[in-house]
Amino acid sequence: MPISHEAAPSAAGATDAPESATPQATDAVAATQPTWLARVRVTLKPVVLDPQGGAVLHGLRQLGYGEVTDVRVGKYLELTLTAADQAGAEAAARQMCDRLLANPVIERYDVEVSRKG
Repeated sequence: MPISHEAAPSAAGATDAPESATPQATDAVAATQPTWLARVRVTLKPVVLDPQGGAVLHGLRQLGYGEVTDVRVGKYLELTLTAADQAGAEAAARQMCDRLLANPVIERYDVEVSRKG
């Protein structure tokens, strides 16, 4: 089931560096953990105008698709990651959205995580 969130601003004083010791240590831990697929959809908040969606709507109407009444354009991302469990993978994906993948001022996101493989 997708988990929908409005992007939250980063905590004050937070750095952009990952909270791990070394790349080698991270790789060793990742090799022992299950792999997860996080499907992330990022969309503009309903109150934000979507000029790209308007352009797509205009194009569809020009092609004869008059039944389309609105278009909102967003982003779809698939993240493959390792985590001890599904809750950990969801938390990591949400943190990535909060820190990089979604703009908290104008976007919201939802995350769906499933075991890969």
